[in-house]
Amino acid sequence: MSQTVRTRPEGSTQALSEAYDTALLDLDGVVYAGGNAIAHAAESLGTARSGGMHLAYVTNNALRTPEAVAEHLGELGVPTDAADVITSAQAVARLIGDQVPAGARVLVIGGEGLRVALRERGLEPVDSADDDPAAVVQGYGGPDLAWARFAEACYAIARGVPWFASNTDLTIPSARGIAPGNGAAVEVVRIATGAEPQVAGKPLPPMHRETVLRTGAKRPLVVGDRLDTDIEGAFNGEVDSLLVLTGVTDGAQLLAAPPQHRPTYVDADLRGLLTGQPAIDQESDGFRCGGWTATAGSERLELTGEGEALDGLRALCAAAWTAAGDGTCALDGAKALARLGL
Repeated sequence: MSQTVRTRPEGSTQALSEAYDTALLDLDGVVYAGGNAIAHAAESLGTARSGGMHLAYVTNNALRTPEAVAEHLGELGVPTDAADVITSAQAVARLIGDQVPAGARVLVIGGEGLRVALRERGLEPVDSADDDPAAVVQGYGGPDLAWARFAEACYAIARGVPWFASNTDLTIPSARGIAPGNGAAVEVVRIATGAEPQVAGKPLPPMHRETVLRTGAKRPLVVGDRLDTDIEGAFNGEVDSLLVLTGVTDGAQLLAAPPQHRPTYVDADLRGLLTGQPAIDQESDGFRCGGWTATAGSERLELTGEGEALDGLRALCAAAWTAAGDGTCALDGAKALARLGL
């Protein structure tokens, strides 16, 4: 896919909730972390929704059903219909359903979300490699998923049964920090079998297809905290994106982002949906945003001025991404980020 290389975050004179008809929101690290609401999330989403923006929740976590996710969001003060929740379990179930006979058995290594999604597609979840499955599907099963489940997957895959994964996120945010995600579990099976799964979740096309089919979005904005899933997924789908800094991505990772990981907009949290975004101007002495000016030196990124920290980060992004072009910026940005407290 050929796209223009993004060299700076964009500005917007409109609030993002007015400029886009649908927000495609990641959950973990954006709306909540470890089950607890992230600061300002519920209020910001309520305001965006009351202003006419359609909110859809797009998650790579295949553990819970859309009904369970919607119930949890309601408890956090974000009233949501189950139809507005799109999971990687649904995306992988459609992917499997396109390749196996109707009513086929599927060996499930994961949680209830996968089972419900498979039944929705007319497929039968089973628990053993000896149940003659037509496919193996692996999704996040929570921290207590038994090691024996990985063995069942390996037994079936060794017999030639095709293997599918809901997603390959190596980590997942929790209330106590960053924990292993489904991608770490997929690696266990990959190492044991030497096989490669077909993957449905962000950033790959099956998830984008599932999201478009279920939301009908015309001008969507992907909102996420991860460069390698949310932002790359938006890039692959050729739609705009907002990175919020409430999850796994930090300033250094953002400055080093290759083209497919560069978001359209950057903000601290979901309050960014309710505002415009400042323009970044290229001047003779560098890139200016608000009261900050960023330049790319021979060895490091330089930052002068004062003002809002996010404006400084946006200016640094412009300097770093421009210097990197279609590659990755290797300039040291640590001192500049420290000035911003990031």
